[in-house]
Amino acid sequence: MTPHKSEAEIDRLADTVRQTCFEIHRFLKHGHLEKVYENAVTHRLRKLGLTVYQQFPLTVHDEDGKVLGDYFADLFVENSLVVEIKACKSIVDEHLAQLLGYLRSSGIEHGLLINFGASIFQIRKLVLKKDD
Repeated sequence: MTPHKSEAEIDRLADTVRQTCFEIHRFLKHGHLEKVYENAVTHRLRKLGLTVYQQFPLTVHDEDGKVLGDYFADLFVENSLVVEIKACKSIVDEHLAQLLGYLRSSGIEHGLLINFGASIFQIRKLVLKKDD
């Protein structure tokens, strides 16, 4: 991982991802599979010079350190922002819980939940401070 980014840097990064995803939604509209949107976001962010990992592994540990399992975040951007992509009718509480689980298990503080499946673009930014 790279050195910790400031809140302002994370906010700028989140804005870049949000704008890129909005442009993808305007171009592709809704109706594609989640993987199509994941690939589109990865492609466009990389064209902007950002580091993007797809299906980034996040390991969940028990309190004694035993590995309990792995999650795979759709995208991990600039070693500081987890991005979970959906292609469904609407964002629901289970989607928010999934992203919060990713943040808790990884120790990463910032995440975006993006839904391309609705006719109106949906995005939520979540922040989970390490002491939460």
